[in-house]
Amino acid sequence: METTGLYKYSDKITEIGAVKVENGEITEVFNELVNPEKMIPEKVVELTGITNEMVMDKPKIDEILPKFLEFSKDAYFVGQNTDFDIGFIKEACDNLSYQFEPVYLDTLPMARAVFPSMGRFSLDKLAKKLAVGPFNHHRASDDAMTTAKVFIKLFEKIKDKNKDLSLAKINSIKTKWPISRHENFSSIIFAKNYQGLKNLYKIISDSRMKYFNLEAKTPFDLVRKNKEGLIIGSGGKDGLLFKAIRDDYSEEKIDKICEFFDFFQIEALGVFADDLENGSIRNKEQIIEINKKIIELGKKHDKLVVATGSVRYMEKKDYVLRNILHKGQFFHYRENNPLYYLKTTNEMLDEFYYLDDKTKMEVVIDNTIKISDQIESVMPIPHETFPPKIEGSDKRLKDTTYEKAISIYGDPLPELVKTRLDKELDSIISNGYAVLYIIAKELVEKSNRDGYLVGSRGSVGSSFAATMANITEVNPLAPHYICPNCKHSEFITDGSIGAGIDLPDKTCPKCGTEMNKDGHDIPFEVFLGFEGDKEPDIDLNFAGEYQPTIHKYTEELFGEGKVFRAGTIGTIKDNTAFGYIKKYMEDNELTLSNAQIRKYQRGLFDVKRTTGQHPGGLMIVPNDKEIYDFSPVQYPADDGKDDIKTTHFTYNMMHGVILKLDLLGHDVPTIIRSLQDLTNTDPLKLQMDDENVMNIFSSTKPLNIKYDFSNNEIGTLGIPEFGTSFVRGMLKDTFPTKFSEMTRISGLSHGTDVWLNNAQDLVKSKTAGFDQIISTRDDIMNSLINLGLDKKKSFQIMEKVRKGKELSEETLSYMRENKVPDWYIDSCLKIKYLFPKAHAVAYCLMSYRIAYYKVYYPKAFYATYFSTKLNDFQYSVIVKGLKSIQYALNEINQLEKPTQREKNLRSLLEVAEEMAARDIKIKKADLYKSEAVKFILDEDGEILPPLSAVDDVSEAMAKDIVEEREKTKFISIEDLKKRTSLNKNALNSLKNLDIINNLQEENQMSLFDL
Repeated sequence: METTGLYKYSDKITEIGAVKVENGEITEVFNELVNPEKMIPEKVVELTGITNEMVMDKPKIDEILPKFLEFSKDAYFVGQNTDFDIGFIKEACDNLSYQFEPVYLDTLPMARAVFPSMGRFSLDKLAKKLAVGPFNHHRASDDAMTTAKVFIKLFEKIKDKNKDLSLAKINSIKTKWPISRHENFSSIIFAKNYQGLKNLYKIISDSRMKYFNLEAKTPFDLVRKNKEGLIIGSGGKDGLLFKAIRDDYSEEKIDKICEFFDFFQIEALGVFADDLENGSIRNKEQIIEINKKIIELGKKHDKLVVATGSVRYMEKKDYVLRNILHKGQFFHYRENNPLYYLKTTNEMLDEFYYLDDKTKMEVVIDNTIKISDQIESVMPIPHETFPPKIEGSDKRLKDTTYEKAISIYGDPLPELVKTRLDKELDSIISNGYAVLYIIAKELVEKSNRDGYLVGSRGSVGSSFAATMANITEVNPLAPHYICPNCKHSEFITDGSIGAGIDLPDKTCPKCGTEMNKDGHDIPFEVFLGFEGDKEPDIDLNFAGEYQPTIHKYTEELFGEGKVFRAGTIGTIKDNTAFGYIKKYMEDNELTLSNAQIRKYQRGLFDVKRTTGQHPGGLMIVPNDKEIYDFSPVQYPADDGKDDIKTTHFTYNMMHGVILKLDLLGHDVPTIIRSLQDLTNTDPLKLQMDDENVMNIFSSTKPLNIKYDFSNNEIGTLGIPEFGTSFVRGMLKDTFPTKFSEMTRISGLSHGTDVWLNNAQDLVKSKTAGFDQIISTRDDIMNSLINLGLDKKKSFQIMEKVRKGKELSEETLSYMRENKVPDWYIDSCLKIKYLFPKAHAVAYCLMSYRIAYYKVYYPKAFYATYFSTKLNDFQYSVIVKGLKSIQYALNEINQLEKPTQREKNLRSLLEVAEEMAARDIKIKKADLYKSEAVKFILDEDGEILPPLSAVDDVSEAMAKDIVEEREKTKFISIEDLKKRTSLNKNALNSLKNLDIINNLQEENQMSLFDL
């Protein structure tokens, strides 16, 4: 069949071609051109080869159709995508009052059954696959002839596997063709109770993970299997029921379809404007006729009929935004009219003017309310909390924390220690949070057993119970001495000391043993809330290279189907929206003013763009629940190649409902492990108050610089949290000499409007000392309590200031009455965000250790640093030494607008310059001794770069070399090239940098080599 276009109601037949097949043989051919009585579009002429001149003097359809019906009398119809051809014949028969009720087969699903893995099933591809010969595509008689041959071959192949198969039973054959690629229909599904909600979440999950093809699809069988608690609508104009009536399905088939649905939908006339325009619907009368038929079916099957509007947006004007969104996200659909806006009740009543008043009221108002009344009060996500359960966790937490506390502070515990621990344990256990501590303890101890330290994030270090449970190394008690021998302790509680590490060395007055020093003076309320009932948020930093291991261990700990990655939703921001609008303007040849563009940007802002996963967040489902009790699941960005399953809802939506563990990957624990391995030292046994180490935060003197270099004031280049130019500037302003001052700088650098135009000005003007300014949220609570303010009010003030919220006049008056300095109040009013002190302390403990290695194990420090910055490393520059590095640095510094890559390179070159100024060199890479991706120290203790550090040598190439050299040595450059994935640039780089020059060019061997 050839036509003037795709739509049977507006386009016309231009050619009918058919062949008769009897007993597997082609016995007769029918072929007639038809005058369509309308112009054939140019594109269709190009596709079919049928021109207007070819058909203008041919018989019209009223003459050809009777001949074709006579030719095809009593035959099964077979075609490729038969619905298209049959649809046009049916429409022609209806217009000419011919009876036409064909039985027909489609070669398309047959081909899918025989060749399920075949990508496309066009007729020419099938003809080639089945070797039935070439044909002139898109001429009706040729198509029919080829389709007949294809059908015969396909039927033979199907019958080979199904011996008793007849044409009547063809639909019973099983196929592996993906369900997601079948024809699809729309439907509305409501969950009427919690069982329905759970089933709905199961359906959504399977549709996104098993049946996704460009978009999520839902097989009827999947809905049927999970139908309990659901109310299923027939769908609107794209629903199966509407299409069945439009396409003249038999009454028997339509009744069968009706049985599946719980209520029927009739669409407002307004949503058909585009369909009427393009001819996919005959006319308004046909829509009215179909809607009336659906109302009759509602009565026949005793099912409610509801008027719907396929709503996609709120206002009429928003259809432009939807078109822009579709264009930006590569959907081909374009809405020519504002069809899918939310209509008022009166507008909906007006849409159904052709119904009597009683029926109108029923479908628009009454039946809608009846559907609503069937739906119970259901929350998409429960409001209660469902923590995982571990038997005996309360007792286990109490026992383990007391055991460690006694091992440090003695038995009986000092009153201050016991009071703090008991208060926290009472809050944690009474609120059901002990299990969270036990989980965190298990994970941290697993990582430590495997040789990786764990850094704590957020305020978990505010909890002394967490410290005693080995979750964090941050001790939040007041600064204190503790004797490791006799357990004598001395606490400094007047706020005069910022951190126990800052205390002068002291021997125990009881037994003469050198006393340990600890404590960072952090109130537990920051973590657990003033009443101790706030859910603990335990975030942990694991080594990046170890993160997959700890995630897998978490899954083992809780069992299959209980751990899912925390889902995220990526939304459209201004730049993306601008790109979408520009694309829409270009494709539609539009010019929009800046004001119009900005208006559309606002309309698109924060619309869902994609889905993803939290970098380390894991959602934990309790043993007695399923994930579907809380959320559907899916693949991030609907990409299942890594088999990572995430929650369909964002983790923020489920905050406080099920446990989210933040097990993040971080460079610092990886760095510590590398330094430990390179130096064979224990990072937990380093001296934490070493004067030389502290001094690099205020000078470069401890680094023993041999040559002049550019960053010669502060020695913290390459130290996490303290190496950036911004923080080095803070160090120059403050010259810290104590650990507590390091903590202050860490807090200041992570806050918003805390240092710049605030604390910095106070310090420079000497209005306040560095130890008096606000640096972390905890400072506010501690300092206000020390000034005599009520503890609860101090907590409430801290909570408001840390979030950047305004303080009321009443609160400000209260602070002034208690003689809080004006500069302090002004500082509070400027702050937008404050960092938790516990987080700052945790960072500083790790940073201090790395600084220790920088001072005392410099080669290990630089080797480790460069391993973490391998992507930015410039071998040809750095290996040549100080002058080469300085020249490259100078070139970048002269750039007016360096790229991010150039900025990253500058940071790396600054560290390399410092290294060279300390007279530390990097050796030339060695084909047989260098590792693939890590800097190491060779047998002489010198820094040996990895092969992937060499310019133009990728990680994959370097791994190839290492793998091949383990088998046997390379006999030539030719051999090296043949056995690895090295390309021309990489080989040239290895040659030019004198790394493979000891190899001969080719495999030939001279007698003199023997």
